[in-house]
Amino acid sequence: MKKYMFIIVAIITVVIMGIFLINVNKEDTDVTKQLTKVGVILNGSKYDKSWGQSHFEGMEKTAKKLNLDVHYRENVPETEACFQTIEELIAKGCEIIVCNSFNFGEWELKAAEAYPEIYFFHATGVEQNKNMSTYFGRIYQMRYLSGIVAGLQTESNEIGYVAAYPISEVNRGINAFTLGVRAVNPKAVVYVEWSNSWTGDAENKEATSSLFEKHGKIDVITMHTDSVVTLEMAEEKGIWSIGYNMDNSKEFPNTFLTAPVWQWDKFYEPRILECLQGKFQGKNYWEGVESGMVALAPLTDNVKEGVAEAVAKEEEKLQSGIFDVFYGPVRDQDGTLRIREGENITDKVMLNEFDWYVEGVIIDE
Repeated sequence: MKKYMFIIVAIITVVIMGIFLINVNKEDTDVTKQLTKVGVILNGSKYDKSWGQSHFEGMEKTAKKLNLDVHYRENVPETEACFQTIEELIAKGCEIIVCNSFNFGEWELKAAEAYPEIYFFHATGVEQNKNMSTYFGRIYQMRYLSGIVAGLQTESNEIGYVAAYPISEVNRGINAFTLGVRAVNPKAVVYVEWSNSWTGDAENKEATSSLFEKHGKIDVITMHTDSVVTLEMAEEKGIWSIGYNMDNSKEFPNTFLTAPVWQWDKFYEPRILECLQGKFQGKNYWEGVESGMVALAPLTDNVKEGVAEAVAKEEEKLQSGIFDVFYGPVRDQDGTLRIREGENITDKVMLNEFDWYVEGVIIDE
C-alpha cells in the first residue's frame, strides 16, 4: 500500500510542477499583451540606408513581436539636447530608452541616474549602470570576411578605405579588413583617409575624392562611416564598393560587392523581452557571428567566381569558435610582432586601446 501511495504522491507532484511551469511560461509570454512604449534616439535619419536605418528596421521587427509602441527621434544633436529628448520621451510614457551613438553616452548615463525606474540601452557605449546596458557587435569579424572579398576582387592591389575617426572601434575594423585582404593577397595595400565625420556627406565626399585623386589605381573601396556618399561616388566612377551597416546592393547595382551588416532585432528582441519580464541586467554586450547580430550581406553577381567559397570557409571557422580575426602572428606597419603565434589580442585592447595598424595599412596624411 505504501508503494502505491508513493506513486500517487509522485504523480501529484509531477502534475503540480507541470502546472507551475505552464504558469511561469504563461507569465513570460503574457508580458507582451500590454503595449509598451519605447523611445529610440538616433544621431541620423531612420531612412539613411546606413546606421540609423539598421537600428530602425531591427526595432520595427522587434516591435511587431513584443507589442511595442516605438517613438523615434531623428538627427538628435550629440549634446545636452539628448538628455532633453530623453526626458520628453519619458514624459510620453516610454519605459525603455535606446540611444544609437557613442557620443550620447554622457547624457544617457545622466538620465539613467535620474530615472532609475527606466531601462536604458546605449549602442557602442562603455559605461553601464544598474538600469543601463551598453551593446555592440563584433562587426570586425565581418570586416575580415569583406576584406577577403576585396583582396580577391582587386586587380591593381590598391584598395581605398574611408574612415570616420582614429578610435579603437574604427581602427580594429581597418585592421580586420586588411588582415582579410592580406590573407588572400599579400601584395595588396589598404589606403585610409579620415573623414572626421560619421554622417556628414560633405566630409565623406571630400575624403573619398582625396583617395581617388592620390591613388588613381584604387579599384575597390570601402568605408567605416554612416554616410553612403562613398558608395555613390564609386557607382559613378565604376569602382567596386563594399558598404557598411546595410545591404545596399539594390541602390548601387553596378559596383556593390557586399557589406558587413547589422541585424539588430537579434539583440533587441531578447533584451527588451528581459525588460518586460523584469530580468534586465545592466552590463556590456559584445556579441559575435554566433549571435546573428552581425552578418555579411549576400555577395552580389559583381563578385568574381571562387570568392564565395573562400569567404564561406573562413566564416565557418569563425562560427565554430576555433578562430578569430586577431589570432597571431600579427605584425604592425613597422614589421614589429604585436600578437605572437597561438595568442589572441584581448577584448580590453580591442575595445579601448587599439591604437596601431597592421601590415598593409597606409594612412594618408
